[in-house]
Amino acid sequence: MTALDVAPATQRPVGRPREFDMDAALDKAIVVFTERGYHGTSIGDLSTAMGVTSGSLYKAFADKKAIFLAAFDRYKLVRNACRDEAIAPGRNGRERIRLLLHFYADGAHGEMGRRGCLVVGAAVELALFDAEADARVARSQAGFETLFERLVREGQTDGSIGAHIDPPITARLLYAVIQGMRVIGKGGQDFARALSIADAALKILD
Repeated sequence: MTALDVAPATQRPVGRPREFDMDAALDKAIVVFTERGYHGTSIGDLSTAMGVTSGSLYKAFADKKAIFLAAFDRYKLVRNACRDEAIAPGRNGRERIRLLLHFYADGAHGEMGRRGCLVVGAAVELALFDAEADARVARSQAGFETLFERLVREGQTDGSIGAHIDPPITARLLYAVIQGMRVIGKGGQDFARALSIADAALKILD
């Protein structure tokens, strides 16, 4: 992550809000929210991590929830781009699903695994009580299931996945697998364990 591009106070006209690199600041907010959870994170925690004064945060965002929602959107944008890049080399539908499962296995161990997933965190802490968070979690789930279903159908077309496989149901199961890996990762697991889960899931495509 890049350092915040904070303009020196002496170079800002009086009354002008502090300027900072929004994407870099949100990347740091993501780390705090995933490690501590929404309710365990304070504005002070965010201010320190993001390198921005509380006053500047409140000029950019209405409240802590607004920061969280912006961080969630940033998280999804970056992770989805990385995900799409990871599966692009796949030669067929099955291979792309394998790469996709391995991508999430890689994020479900070590430091990243213990830090956790912002989507899982939002689902656990906020989705039941907050309509905006719930809508984002639902969109994320729908996007994953749509992607998995498309890849299953591609695999059936190219012959790498059995024709008897039910695409929508299989997509839901594969989504549950990657979310389960992320939850397990919070408790600590090595890459070999996460990878074994991913590879076992592939067998349902036979």
